[in-house]
Amino acid sequence: MTVHNQGGPCIELEHSLPSEVAAISSFVDKLMRLIRKCGCADEGESDIEIALREARANAIIHGNHENPGKHVHVRCRGEPSEISIAVKDEGRGFDVDTIADPTAPENHGSIHGRGIYLMKALMDDVRFEEGGVVVRMRKNTGKLPANDSQQTALE
Repeated sequence: MTVHNQGGPCIELEHSLPSEVAAISSFVDKLMRLIRKCGCADEGESDIEIALREARANAIIHGNHENPGKHVHVRCRGEPSEISIAVKDEGRGFDVDTIADPTAPENHGSIHGRGIYLMKALMDDVRFEEGGVVVRMRKNTGKLPANDSQQTALE
């Protein structure tokens, strides 16, 4: 992964991760440190972090059914003006229109169903593609491109 600020993206990452719930936090923490370090999303940082955690959890639990032989693929592109993230699982997908509304009174006691709601509430754009196997999220940062140059790596 490369981080730079020369008119192009300041973060561009593609990473394949195991379908382990325990792997969510360490990856998200590292990616958020990198986003903070390059200054891509100061204002929407916590929104991005929560949405990414929810997308990863959904991909692992609901998409891959915690199958250790399957992976979750994450692509992140950060520019001064926006952060875009795609999370893809190796499951069979789902129809987003059949997901129950977690704000409906009959669903208040449900232990599932809030992840998609949170992603849509926190990000500026959320789309489900390839039959629900891919979620693409975008958050505007409200920043203009920077002219300084910087390189670092996710460790």
